[in-house]
Amino acid sequence: MKKIVLFLSLTVSILSSGIITGQAKTPCNCCTENHSAFDFWLGKWQVTNADGSEAGVNTISKIQDNCILREEWTSATAGYTGTSYNYYDANTKKWNQLWLDNQGGVLKLVGNYANNKMILESEEQKNKEGKLVKNRITWTKKNDGTVLQLWEVIHNDKVLSTLFKGTYTPINE
Repeated sequence: MKKIVLFLSLTVSILSSGIITGQAKTPCNCCTENHSAFDFWLGKWQVTNADGSEAGVNTISKIQDNCILREEWTSATAGYTGTSYNYYDANTKKWNQLWLDNQGGVLKLVGNYANNKMILESEEQKNKEGKLVKNRITWTKKNDGTVLQLWEVIHNDKVLSTLFKGTYTPINE
């Protein structure tokens, strides 16, 4: 009986260690070209408005084994911060962003990367005038290492207004 218990204990130990080792060697599920399309936005950035004034600081990092880009925004305007979670959904073949801020703001965007630009849009929603509008945010990778962000409100594919136009310049630490 003792031999059987010892044998079973050893078998369980060997199988357990094999399973744990097997799990540790799992390939990166989010290390595809599509999952890396927004990597040009990674880093710590000084963000300036179109007029050159300071907008804030933004830090973009990868979390969850490279599956999520997390944005951590701190505005130059005291007290305003926000976080977004950006991810590629292999099922829909779309990029998604969920923005949440410290004032209760929520923005959900969906889109794709093409021609050095990530273009994400919200679903239609009614604005103050009752028009159905979408938020469209475009991040453009520039040759000089900066990123241009353009946030527009659109109606029937026409731009009604620009909410933000800023330049991201890398902060070298």
